Parts: sequence; C-alpha cells; structure tokens
Amino acid sequence: MRRNNKSNLIGVGVFFLLCAGLLQRLAIYPTWTRDYNKSRTQINTSLDPQQMMFALAGFREMLAGILWVRADAFFDTGNYDAILPIIRLVTLLDPQQIDVYATGMWHIGYNFTDEEQRSDRRYIPSALALGKEGCRQNPETYEMFFETGWMWYHKIDDDYPEAVKYFIEAQQRPDMIPARKNLLMMAYQRNFQIDDALNMGFKLYDDALKRVEEDGASGNKQNRDTLENNIDTMLVRMVQRGYVAEKAGRSTAKYDISPPFDVGFSAKVTVLEPMVLRVEGTWNVRPVGTRVRIVLRDKDYTVVDHGVTKNIGRPAGMDWDFSNDVNLDPPRDKTFMQDQLFVKNTRFNKKIDMSKDPPMYPFTSDKYLIEFYYNPRSAPPHIQDKFGWNGEGMTDKHFLNDKVRPGQKCIYYAMEVPRDAILLHGQYQDKHPVFKTPNYVETKQDYNQDQILLDIPSLRASGK
Repeated sequence: MRRNNKSNLIGVGVFFLLCAGLLQRLAIYPTWTRDYNKSRTQINTSLDPQQMMFALAGFREMLAGILWVRADAFFDTGNYDAILPIIRLVTLLDPQQIDVYATGMWHIGYNFTDEEQRSDRRYIPSALALGKEGCRQNPETYEMFFETGWMWYHKIDDDYPEAVKYFIEAQQRPDMIPARKNLLMMAYQRNFQIDDALNMGFKLYDDALKRVEEDGASGNKQNRDTLENNIDTMLVRMVQRGYVAEKAGRSTAKYDISPPFDVGFSAKVTVLEPMVLRVEGTWNVRPVGTRVRIVLRDKDYTVVDHGVTKNIGRPAGMDWDFSNDVNLDPPRDKTFMQDQLFVKNTRFNKKIDMSKDPPMYPFTSDKYLIEFYYNPRSAPPHIQDKFGWNGEGMTDKHFLNDKVRPGQKCIYYAMEVPRDAILLHGQYQDKHPVFKTPNYVETKQDYNQDQILLDIPSLRASGK
C-alpha cells in the first residue's frame, strides 16, 4: 500500500508539472506578452516572477491596493522616503491606478523639503517622468495630462509652452472637468499666446452657457460668471498694456507700459556661517508683489542618463524634462536651492540657512552659481499691468536680459562662488565672504525684514 501511495503521489506530481508547463505555454507567456512586456507598458523595470504570478492569478489590483493602503500609514507618519518604492511598485502592478500616479507626482514634486520648506527640486525630473508614464498608460482620460501640465504651470512656473501642451491634451479628453479647462486660458497668457487665450475664453464661456441652460446648478452658474469676469478683465488688459495698439501697428506710447520703468536691481550676498547666507538688495518698485527668484546650484549641473553625461543646467533653472526614466533617487551629489526674495519698500533682505539639510545641499563641486532672476510672465497681474506680458514696460541699466528666455525681457545676474567660500573653508576661514553686483550701494540702515513698514503708492516713484 505504501508503494502504491508513493507511486500515486509521483504520478500526481508529474501531472501537475505537465499542467504547469502547459499553462506556461498556453496562458502565462501569451498574457505576459500582451499585458506586461516593455514594448506595451514602456516601463523599463519589469515585474519579478512572484509579482507576475500574483498579477496573472488575478491578484494584481488587490496587491496594488494593499500596498497603497500601507502607503497611507507612511504619509501619516511623515516617512516620505518609504513611500517612493511603494508608488513605483503599485504603478508597475496596476498601471491604471491614476490616483497613485497623480499622488506620486505631487508627493515627489512637493513633499521633499528642507527645514525652511524649500522644495528639493532635484526630484522634479522624476515627478515629470512619472507623469509622462501615467499619460502613456492612461491616454483615454484627462487626469494625468492635467496633473503633468499643472506641475509645469505651478511648480516649475517658467516653461509655459510645456504647460500649454499638456493642458491642450487634457482638453481633448471628453471626461475633463469643465472648471479645470479654465487653466488653459491662463497658461496661454503666460506663454504670450494672447489671441489663443481670448478665443479659448469665449469658447469656454459658450460651453458654460449651454450647461447653465441644460442644468442650472450653482456650480455651472459660478463657472459661467468666472469666465465672463476673466474675459472682461483680459480685454481691458489687452488695451491698457498696449497689446491691441501694437497688433494694429500703432504706437504704445500712451499706454501703461510706457515709458519703461527702471527696476533698479542690485544684490549682495554675505556668508554668515557655513551654508548660511544673508541676501540683500534693491528693487525700485514699491507695490507689494515682487518676488525675485534666487537659485544656488552647481556651476556644471551634470547628470548621467543612459550612460551619457548631460549638462542640464540653464540660467536660473535646469532642463527638467531631460529623461523619461522614473528614477526615484535624485542626483545626491548635486546642489540646487531655489527661493523667493520678497520685496518690501524697494528692498529685500533674507537669511537663507542650508546648514540643517546637508543631504539636500551636499556641496561636492568646486564652483557654484548664485543666480538672480525675474520674469514678468510669472508676476502678479497688478505688476504685469505696468511691465506687460514680455517685460515691455520694464528696464534696468545693468541687468536687463533678453537671451536667457527668448522673446522675453528678464532681469538676470549670476555670481560665481567657490565652494570654500560657502563652507568657510581654506582662505575663507574666520571671514564673512561678500559677493555683490557691481552697482550695489551699501546702506547704513539695518533692514531687518520683520521691521520694515509697508508703503504702497503707485509704481511711479514721482511725477505724474
């Protein structure tokens, strides 16, 4: 009996082995070829055998859901690093998890910050790569196109052609929420596509009227009223900023952008302690609303992409879209600090402390750039009303630049600073190195940012 039982067990084992081979040949391999190979998913990291067996056994979505629930606990405790591999694994297991793609983009692009809440912008290329993958995996819905466009529009806030491109793609999907379509009108303006912005406004307004006629819900009425106000405001600004006159070939001398206003920019950077800077300067514009961008980055900001070394640095930014690979580990040997200098009473004065975040600011290179950058396209509307969309109403005797962003007049200046000066090493020990623009004039007044009283007259310093 024991021999018979043993023989039966061997027979059963051989039977299941044959079944497994048949299943592999007729079901598993064709399913993997159809749903999981690289040519379809465009994902470079394939699933390991255990993950694939879960997926093929019907547990793919369930396993992804369990992992995402686990990620919630990490969000609650602030353990953000632990969330990154979960995001990647969930999107590999279930590429139709749009919420995970969208949350992952937001998490990578916004949640990694230093002690002073400055974002670690080394992560932004990874966030964009995740967004592009989400678009490829879910082309039938608007959501990932909108989220990727929003990253360009709001977080990067500079390369507006990319925001326009993704918002247009989002609008081509029938499931897009009507109110979200309004952002394309704003992106067109920041990209100086003024006629396109106006035409889009009228189209959205006509669509809003139809929805109000079909369903008089308060949300539809509110969106209609918002669009009407946006169109009216834009028409006024097109006239006041001289856009209509210029299109008609007339002089803009009588409009708000003339004569150009001298912003009077200057700046000084003092190293107070290792990785601690005091940034002071002037900006001859009294109304509140000016924020001058400051960037401190490696002079040669290079990365290796598929074995190729690329210098992705550019004035006051970088090539954010240099790769399609979702690499959740940013270049740990690079430094990229970006902040805003808020102007009060024609001056700015800010202490920037990077000493508490050495992993985010490793300072491993020999040379760095401290860059100052102001682009009117990112300015608030009341400042734009004087400066125009392209800086037509703005000038500066020293730092006006129309090369760093083609088609736009910006304020730009870069200081080269050695690493030893930032860390107070070598010849800079026991010193406070100072770097300043050639036109900077010292003041005896102690401009402590918390003590400056606000004075808000017009943009014009004097006269009519």
